[in-house]
Amino acid sequence: MLPAMEVPQVLQQMAVVAGVAVLTAALLARVRLPTTAGLLLAGAVAGPFGAGLMTDLDTLEILAEIGVVLLLFTIGLEFSMDRIRRIARLVAVGGGLLVGLTIAATTLLAMALGATAARGLFFGFVFAMSSTAVILQVLSDRGELDSPHGRFIIGTQVFGDLCIVPMGLIVPVLAGAGSRSPGLDIVIALGKAGLVVAGTLAAARWLLPRLFARVDATRSREVFLMAVVGICAGTAWLTSLAGLSLALGAFLAGLVLADTEYRHRALGDTMSLRNMMASLFFISLGSMFDVRMLVDDPLWVLGVFAFLVLGKGAIATVSALAMKFPARVGLIAGAGLAQFGEFGFVLLGLGLPLGLVTRHEMSVIVTGGVLSMFLTPLIVAAAPKMTAGERVLRPLERLLGAKGIDEDEAHAHADALADHVVVAGYGVAGRVLVNALREAGIPHVVLELNAETVRRAQKAGEPVFYADVSSPEALAHARAAEARALVLAINDPDALRRGIAAARAAAPGVPILVRTRYFAERQALMALGATEVVTEEVEAGIEMLVRVLARIGVPRADVAQHVLDARRRTGRGDRDDLDAPPSGTAFPELAELRVETYLVRAGSHALGRTVRELELRRATGALMLGARRGGGRVEGLDADIPLGDGDTVYLVGTADQLARAMRLLASGVAE
Repeated sequence: MLPAMEVPQVLQQMAVVAGVAVLTAALLARVRLPTTAGLLLAGAVAGPFGAGLMTDLDTLEILAEIGVVLLLFTIGLEFSMDRIRRIARLVAVGGGLLVGLTIAATTLLAMALGATAARGLFFGFVFAMSSTAVILQVLSDRGELDSPHGRFIIGTQVFGDLCIVPMGLIVPVLAGAGSRSPGLDIVIALGKAGLVVAGTLAAARWLLPRLFARVDATRSREVFLMAVVGICAGTAWLTSLAGLSLALGAFLAGLVLADTEYRHRALGDTMSLRNMMASLFFISLGSMFDVRMLVDDPLWVLGVFAFLVLGKGAIATVSALAMKFPARVGLIAGAGLAQFGEFGFVLLGLGLPLGLVTRHEMSVIVTGGVLSMFLTPLIVAAAPKMTAGERVLRPLERLLGAKGIDEDEAHAHADALADHVVVAGYGVAGRVLVNALREAGIPHVVLELNAETVRRAQKAGEPVFYADVSSPEALAHARAAEARALVLAINDPDALRRGIAAARAAAPGVPILVRTRYFAERQALMALGATEVVTEEVEAGIEMLVRVLARIGVPRADVAQHVLDARRRTGRGDRDDLDAPPSGTAFPELAELRVETYLVRAGSHALGRTVRELELRRATGALMLGARRGGGRVEGLDADIPLGDGDTVYLVGTADQLARAMRLLASGVAE
């Protein structure tokens, strides 16, 4: 326990830190800069090299270390072992490329500047790490964790975070502090690390479910929270006893707990504590920024900054292109990974007493590194607008084997398209739509930016091609101007906006339907040219409305009316809600009637037959209101004109009448 006289000092420091952080973040929020940048700047302003408001840096460092532990623990909770297995290729290959190329480039550059091979390799380790905390926070704020560049960044960061283990063990060997057999020392160190990690995972996997079953039985939130914090701290402490990092132990604990049914509760209960302690971590990082170094040694500081942003960013971009990601994704991924990493500070601390880095070199690297971390949110925001960079990277994209929509196979497929649907994005939403289009016999083509997804889909026979919907060439080859509709089911907000603008320019008269996460984005997307915007917030709310009301026994007609009212309140009342009941009360019996559609296709009993020949009204009681042909308007039906392939007919009747009508149109038998 701290002496009584020191407690007020600690509280004073925390009050100063919190006050400066809130003020700085609020000021930056007015100019729409991220909170992370505000916290880093607050640390720089209040730190010993700024206004000097923070004097007890030792206490702040301890709190910041706890923040890193909690941060990595929650990151592990969000990942889970299953998720890591799904991105295993990105983790192993993409991460290996990025870390390996960065180490090689840094080592060669350091040796060219006069460093020994051992010191050069040490600097390679230091610069190979990117900031997991900073970039994951930026991606989360932008809603891009599941975007193509988000998946690449996450995969490489997992690999980079794991590399700290062998790197930390190799650093003493580089300084000559090990035995006379450095190779053997490295092998022993790596073996020790592997055994500790495997042992921790195995023990935790066996112990945690049993432990938390007993904790959960207490029905106490406080006990559960203490158990979560205890597991996090205990695992971190045990791995540290083995010479590994505290953060790695916390990350492993999170990974294991993520595979249990207690994952979401643990994440929810610790998130507030994690956010508070992580804020102290960012402030602590900011306090390392020494503005005097910019005055005393500006060339070296700016050189470090330029190497991180330009050199490391270029390496990350090339690594993404080598993984068959397109130029645009590679450019954004490079921007996201172009900064110094938290573990770089750890390695510098290890190398200083061993003579691998001087104090002046450490100050220069820390100042340039913190500057790169501070500017990361701005660089990531600017990256999607660097269209010139994309054009420069296109030849390299082709050289590394990425296949575009303008390849021969795509040309052949596109030539056969007419009155089709263009779908951009082959995630869950895209696949659901494509499956329905295929079953309905509607021609379609899919543009997707994940090369691995494209390869799997093409093997399955799907018309999915590697292409960017924001590319005019891709839209031209997909014959977007002749399409029945364009659907943008992509996760990347910037790519969505660019795709809408490009699609509207390429196909002025074609309906453009898009999805987005937040309802607040609807008007802006409509202004760009979207015909209809499906917002995940609204659709999730409506689905919950339907299920809750149905579960508690509200009549179906009333549920449909509530759905219609909800859509009108959210600005979607102009949509054709064909299943909505009449709102008038003069004829309450009409509430039983529904409107349904049927697509005439090859094999349908209705194909080639007239309304008169079908005798639908007599056989089923349902009435055929009209039909849509060739994507045109709904028109009334001539009783003597045969129905054609691709016609959509509109039927009205009760649920039972419509069911019989659908069977009759499909097979010729109503019952």
